[in-house]
Amino acid sequence: MTELYLGLGTNLGDRRKNLENAIYLCHKLIGVFRANSNFYETAPWGFCSENKFLNCVIVLDTKYPADLCLKMANAIEREMGRVRTGEPGYHDRVIDIDILQYGDEVIDTPDLKVPHPLMLQRDFVLRPLAEIAPNLIHPVVGKCYRDLYADFLKAQEEAMKKAMGGNADKVC
Repeated sequence: MTELYLGLGTNLGDRRKNLENAIYLCHKLIGVFRANSNFYETAPWGFCSENKFLNCVIVLDTKYPADLCLKMANAIEREMGRVRTGEPGYHDRVIDIDILQYGDEVIDTPDLKVPHPLMLQRDFVLRPLAEIAPNLIHPVVGKCYRDLYADFLKAQEEAMKKAMGGNADKVC
């Protein structure tokens, strides 16, 4: 069995119910459910929308190879009503399921990149990962998610200070 970490997000419909359904279907099809993070409400990332996201991370034990896990995750998305239009960029969606980490493997194929290549830039991935797997090591960076999230927060704070001209007390 391999530990599989999945990032789930939704910004359409009953978001809580969408996440609960996705967690159930992931357990039913992909692997044995081990844990999920809290649900976090976040602003859209990479596109503009009035609809906020609800995100979480789950961990499953799976017997399936990563490429089959991806196919099953995509099937769950379709079953839940996600329509991929083929248009470039990000869009509102009923559910999004991303493979974040598959054991300690590094996978780089045209269809699948693991660990997820953008995860270190996303609070809605790092925060729940640091919550449920603080000591898990990122197989490329070689640091645990507790430390990676702390680094992320520090970088965000420094960027905010720089954007405000070094005046952290400035009110926008």
